[in-house]
Amino acid sequence: MRVGFNPHKDKQQTKSDYFHQVVVPVYIPNEEGYFKDSFEIFKLCLDSLFKTIHKKTYITIVNNGSCDVVIDYLNKLFLDGEIQEIINTSNIGKLNAILKGIVGHDFSLVTVTDADVLFLKDWQKATYAVFEAFPRTGVVCPTPSSRSLRTYTANIYWDLFFSKRLHFSRVENRDALKMFANSVGNAAFYNEIQLQKYLTVSRNETKAVAGAGHFIATYRGEVFDNLESRFSKYKLGGDSEGKFLDLPVVKKGFWRLSTVDNYTYHMGNSIEEWMYDEVLKLEKQVHILDFKIVPYHPNGKWVYYLKTKLFGKFILNKKMMPYFLIWKGLSKEESKNYLK
Repeated sequence: MRVGFNPHKDKQQTKSDYFHQVVVPVYIPNEEGYFKDSFEIFKLCLDSLFKTIHKKTYITIVNNGSCDVVIDYLNKLFLDGEIQEIINTSNIGKLNAILKGIVGHDFSLVTVTDADVLFLKDWQKATYAVFEAFPRTGVVCPTPSSRSLRTYTANIYWDLFFSKRLHFSRVENRDALKMFANSVGNAAFYNEIQLQKYLTVSRNETKAVAGAGHFIATYRGEVFDNLESRFSKYKLGGDSEGKFLDLPVVKKGFWRLSTVDNYTYHMGNSIEEWMYDEVLKLEKQVHILDFKIVPYHPNGKWVYYLKTKLFGKFILNKKMMPYFLIWKGLSKEESKNYLK
């Protein structure tokens, strides 16, 4: 039987000092074959994360069915206070693991990252600058891609169709694009014109690249409010990333953008010497970086259908898109090759 009165009953949660959550799902079932280097890469990922975040960052690791050596490592990090939360599950799939990491929290910013990302200095600062300069931003990727311009970006083009703020700019870090291409095992991932120019939005002195990848991206927390589904049937791939990470952004009227310079690397599953060198260069951040995201009232459903469904079908069509690219600064020859 119950005796007495629970002292926490009807008491509200105390406000957290943290405002930025980082969710890292990890699946390393063994250290063989495809996963031979994965644990070492995961340790580099977290080491670079610990060195580059400010003190108001809350780290959630979702152990998605990893082996005992990973579990022991995570438990030690938790006891040492390096991470704030561990969630242990069986292998329920990447997106379901991400959803478990987000639920039960209320942070204004949520970064969802793969376990093979190497974080660089000032990735949070650069991300916040994009949110601050462009109030309609719903997600920011700190690794730009010139090939992201046709992925859930129609609402940007609707909003800025006649504006000179949407235009092609010179790629700031060509080598970083090449490194990403190599990390996914396709050195020809970008063609020459894609290595030279990307489509950007600008405001005052700040620029951002149209579109965003999702191997590492920071979202407005409200993007994940009232998700239409709470379960993905795919363990990896399928329509899961678009359904849970892309569509909720544009359905609420937000833009998907990336930083113009590169602030994270994708390491893949094979260790290379440069990864150790990059992490050794990093110095642990001791400052507190405060940031308050500018509120933006989402659009109604009919606006989403107008901009993304109807206009998107027109503007993102491969036959029509080249003319739009010319309108925004490419030559006829560049436009012809850009979408290849």
